[in-house]
Amino acid sequence: MKKAKKGRIGSGFDAFLKEEGAYEATQAVAIKRVLAWQIAQEMESQDITKKAMAERMQTSRSQLDRLLDPENDAVSLETLARAAHAVGRTLKLELS
Repeated sequence: MKKAKKGRIGSGFDAFLKEEGAYEATQAVAIKRVLAWQIAQEMESQDITKKAMAERMQTSRSQLDRLLDPENDAVSLETLARAAHAVGRTLKLELS
């Protein structure tokens, strides 16, 4: 019996997700989680409270909570762009 070589087995997790038809949804959730984390980090580094952030975005505190919730992927691009602007950053999207 031969020993298996160390290294990659199969075609990878991305290929598995594509085969299962879950790749795009998984990518969308991952992107939203990263954006929520980046916004929260900017708020923390600039010492911006949730109340102040909601005021800067001209939205409610509950809307901000939905934006920062990594499990909630139902956030519009407009909301993400307003949040980025509120912390002095820009939202950059690109196709690859």
